[in-house]
Amino acid sequence: MQAPNYIESARAVFQIESEALLDVADRLDVEFNEAVERILVSTGRVVVCGMGKSGIIGRKIAATLASTGTPSFFMHPGEAYHGDLGMVKPADTFLAISNSGETDEVIKLIAFLRSNGNYLLALTGNAQSTLARAANCHLYIGVKEEACPFQLAPTASTTATLAMGDALAVTLMKARGFRPEGFARLHPGGSLGRRLLRMVEDEMARAGLPFVAEDTRAIEVLRAMTNGRLGLAIVRRQTGWGLVTDGDLRRAIEAFGDGLFVKSAADMMSVDPVMVQVGTRVEDALILMDARRIGALLVLDGVDVVGVFKK
Repeated sequence: MQAPNYIESARAVFQIESEALLDVADRLDVEFNEAVERILVSTGRVVVCGMGKSGIIGRKIAATLASTGTPSFFMHPGEAYHGDLGMVKPADTFLAISNSGETDEVIKLIAFLRSNGNYLLALTGNAQSTLARAANCHLYIGVKEEACPFQLAPTASTTATLAMGDALAVTLMKARGFRPEGFARLHPGGSLGRRLLRMVEDEMARAGLPFVAEDTRAIEVLRAMTNGRLGLAIVRRQTGWGLVTDGDLRRAIEAFGDGLFVKSAADMMSVDPVMVQVGTRVEDALILMDARRIGALLVLDGVDVVGVFKK
């Protein structure tokens, strides 16, 4: 029996949701400009609120705003109604999400927000709804149909809401002149944070560095490399530095054969290896290593080698 093919069903979902996104994009108007300008001049945060699936999307929108330079946090409407509204300052922009615009838990908050002086920005799929009419600014995220065949599960509508949130976050990011360095500062644990914020001395090996002299015999160089566990030995020259790597050692074996062990570090080393100074960003070090096709850099403090930086 032939296995069923579900690809056409999946493609139909993509088709419906992509058309929904294009429709929402086509309907963007001056209200979007007003929302962006209001958030830009605000001294407060963006408080995102939504119930159910809208709440799940709202959490993502709040996270995206916060990580791209717009201070933001998510507030569950039920918790808001039972005390968390104490966290909302008058300067905050309140971003309320409800596809119907009639979600009871969200509607109940309107009176407080009005008395507290908050700017209410609403995302709804019903421009005539209670929430839309009460809002200072309304962004329409209505869709013609859901991808769900029964028109019950929020699908295209949640995708449209998420895209509107991304549009706000990215537009604000551009308007603020937000740079990759800012993103890295807010994501210090990520790979971008490592590359842009950390310096080579934060990650270099510095203890037990395998130093050898120019006249050190090959067997001792090999022993130093093994003990150092960095795949290299650092050669102290009369002027400058040398480096013996695993690659240099292999090339020396090919060149000298059985005569290798009467040779010295000077016979195997690379002269004047690539080096960087303490204070070099990891990003710049990695770019240099990629350009030179090397796996390690000597780190200098002035003229002294104080560490080895590796990818």
